[in-house]
Amino acid sequence: MSTIKVQSIINSSQYYEYIDDGNPKQGGVKDVYFDPNRKYVVAFFRDPLDFNQKDRIKKIVTLYLENIKKGNASDYYLNDIFRWPYDAVENNGKTGVIVPIYDSKFFFKKGYCSNETIKGGEKVGKWFTSPSFRNKNYPLSLDKNELGDWLSYFQIAINICRGVKKLHQMGLAHSDLSYNNVLVDPVSKSAVIIDIDGLVVPGLFPPEVIGTADFIAPEVLTTKHLKISDSNRILPNQKTDLHALAVLIYMYLFRRHPLRGGKIWDLDSEKDELFAMGEKAIFVEHPTDHTNRVKVDHLKKWDINWGDPKKVPFTIVGPYLTDLFKRAFIDGLHNPILRPIANEWETALLKTVDLIQPCQNPSCDEKWYVFDNTANPKCPFCGTAHKGTLPVIDLYYKFKDEVWKPEGHRLMAYHNQYLFKWHVSRHVIRNENLTTEDKKPVGYFTFYQNKWVLVNQTLNGMKDLTDKKDIPINSMVELTDGKKILLSNEEGGRLLYITLTNK
Repeated sequence: MSTIKVQSIINSSQYYEYIDDGNPKQGGVKDVYFDPNRKYVVAFFRDPLDFNQKDRIKKIVTLYLENIKKGNASDYYLNDIFRWPYDAVENNGKTGVIVPIYDSKFFFKKGYCSNETIKGGEKVGKWFTSPSFRNKNYPLSLDKNELGDWLSYFQIAINICRGVKKLHQMGLAHSDLSYNNVLVDPVSKSAVIIDIDGLVVPGLFPPEVIGTADFIAPEVLTTKHLKISDSNRILPNQKTDLHALAVLIYMYLFRRHPLRGGKIWDLDSEKDELFAMGEKAIFVEHPTDHTNRVKVDHLKKWDINWGDPKKVPFTIVGPYLTDLFKRAFIDGLHNPILRPIANEWETALLKTVDLIQPCQNPSCDEKWYVFDNTANPKCPFCGTAHKGTLPVIDLYYKFKDEVWKPEGHRLMAYHNQYLFKWHVSRHVIRNENLTTEDKKPVGYFTFYQNKWVLVNQTLNGMKDLTDKKDIPINSMVELTDGKKILLSNEEGGRLLYITLTNK
């Protein structure tokens, strides 16, 4: 074992150290070594890089890194969303990148229920996109303390969307977005995008790979037989990123693949794969074309609940995400221009989180579900019906004097749920730019003395328009059917309209 010192190829006065014990951690194309203080890793490409590849690496650790630092929410992106390389080195003819070490939460604390063979291993996203690893009857099921609950995967998806959104805003494409290049921690609801040294810059840096199986866009597979120089050949780009993003979100929320159904296109497995994921790809939950429906009798015994879309259909995520999944896997599957962009996914995920209800069954593995807009809602995972009344809160905005219009945004109250500034005002957008002050709750809903109430914590000017009275700070208002509550009389302020369901 030896400590090796290497020099930056960006700044000749900068040096880095790493420990070489002869057994580096091996990735797909890189060998990874840790620095003695475990603050960063040095990841060397196994094969020598050509001039263009080196130039790409230099741009990533200088120009594009600086663009993030100068942009909005830079600390958030560099600490919470990306593990962005910040320098490049050379040793014995090989090029390496300096990357911040992963946060400890992205390593398994225990791993499997039955043994600890993956303890300390990276929480690569693929561990959390299959039902197998969370079924107690499966020999390699993960310890339940590693899994989080269904709500965890909404925030994980939001983080990934923000990362893709940022790359695309910078004119970049990831080119190989998959569950192998995302680390997740469902317990803290965190996700970080890794391995971003292959970024695509249209017209400058072409893609190095066509992607990872399961996430390669149909148009890339359909044209892969053509020469790179052929103008009809489709290579990874921002539109193919959007296909991979939709697949990732679907797999995190439903733990199955949107295109892997029961249809066999060719007895030759390689040709069948090309058809199923490429030219003939069909959404397994296509509402009118049943060609690729999942055959339940083919499912493994531990996959049955999640593998069968009839039991857990994609529509359980509510209207906002259902619409985007249709656009991604029906309209845009073979027409890339129609695919939802990352910002649309982020917005739909955030609005869907406002529809989430806690399951009243303490033994439910998923703990949460999306309100299904019925008079008698129930958890789609365990079948437990909601008991008691349920406040449905529609947000309205002032269109003009005395004219209020629906925002197209609904909030489902539950016991001790918070109200935030982004609910109060149209001028506060729930995204990565929120200040610490903006993230503080301004009120909360609670079930008190057999009544639903909203407690005002910090809002000046909150009014009960139905009973025509003020709701001062530190007081409460009962949520009754048809109640109208003005949250703010300032420009952009919203009004709540209450409907009590399940009465």
